[in-house]
Amino acid sequence: MRPASASWITPRRLRARGLVLALCLWFVYLWNIATPGLLDRSGNLKGTDFLHFYTLGSLALAHRGADLYNMRAQSELVAQRIPAAAAIRYLPLYPPQVSIFFAPLAQFSYPWALAIWLTLSALIYGGCCYAVWRLCPNLQNYGTTVLILALAYPAFWHLIAWGQTSALALACFTIALIALRKRREVLCGLALGSLIFKPQLGLAAAVIFVITLRWRVIAGALLASGAQMATGSLYFGLGPLRAWAQALRNTPKELALLEPRLYQTHSLRTFWAMLIPWPELSFLLYVASALIVWALAVGCWRSPMPLSLRFSALLFATVLLAPHLSVYDLVILAPAFLLLSDWLVRQRGNEDATLKLLMYLAFVLPLIGPLAYWTHFQLSVPVMAALLFLSWKIGRKKIGRKMGPGQMGSEAVSIAEQES
Repeated sequence: MRPASASWITPRRLRARGLVLALCLWFVYLWNIATPGLLDRSGNLKGTDFLHFYTLGSLALAHRGADLYNMRAQSELVAQRIPAAAAIRYLPLYPPQVSIFFAPLAQFSYPWALAIWLTLSALIYGGCCYAVWRLCPNLQNYGTTVLILALAYPAFWHLIAWGQTSALALACFTIALIALRKRREVLCGLALGSLIFKPQLGLAAAVIFVITLRWRVIAGALLASGAQMATGSLYFGLGPLRAWAQALRNTPKELALLEPRLYQTHSLRTFWAMLIPWPELSFLLYVASALIVWALAVGCWRSPMPLSLRFSALLFATVLLAPHLSVYDLVILAPAFLLLSDWLVRQRGNEDATLKLLMYLAFVLPLIGPLAYWTHFQLSVPVMAALLFLSWKIGRKKIGRKMGPGQMGSEAVSIAEQES
């Protein structure tokens, strides 16, 4: 008999609720941007954060590497190209090569560049969801449900609304997952190393694969990140790379500018920063909780649990450990929802029902993230931490029961990878 805590989470109800949520979210989005000009009904620039990438691309086109970390010069450029956005300023923290990536879009007018970027982001997101779904044999009969929930995922809605780059990070993690399934660890490393454009998303993977001595993954990651850095240096010279390093060192002094809406962040650091008014104490709690999360994630990768559980643990750890992570970055959890759902379809038990309930909450809680503005308590963070812990607990229990206590070494890990 299934526990009442999750008995109401059925595919039929998920489809119905997901359809209602998707219709509501995208109706609000379309209504908000259905205005003449570049400002939406709320008075914000359409695409919001894409303005920064458009500006960086414009600087790359003009080979103005010295201005990549000059906020005043970027504000002047915005005033020239997009007068409606003249008052908007962004803290430049992306590495130099990001500007080169956006240079082709900067050749278009802002509205056309934004339309191209949002279309590309949606296609990347859809392609990644489809690729992971194809890896989930137990979800093949739930294609409609997966499609509806993918469209209803609040993080995807925020990704499009903000015009951010998180779809590229999702693509990196998706390629890494596929590479691991095919035992192509160098390719996995190349994909994870490509996250250098958002280096905070690579912290969890770096620690996990270094501690577990996955040298091929590490080599691929170093090669990919080094190639990106070299591309920026060859195009601009070493000056912008040094300026980027200096900008990163100065980040703690600029947190108010980097995170003007702290309630829209979803990581351990900002969770404690909102909850505890004393910065020194909140930082200590962040470090302590981060060490626990790292220990759980590393424990998952040292255990013989299936790849689906281990990779999901990696993704949840990535979100929790990132020093800066906004709501749109939660799109990288899309593979985790699919992998865990695929694993849950064939499971029974009280803990599995709890895992299902936590997944449901992790999916919808970004919708009420702004509530933390008043409560100073971001609900999504403890839910994701509980998901990480329960995934580790269930995986070790079930695989340990299946394989016996004497098969927990590297041979057992190899067998589990074959089963996954």
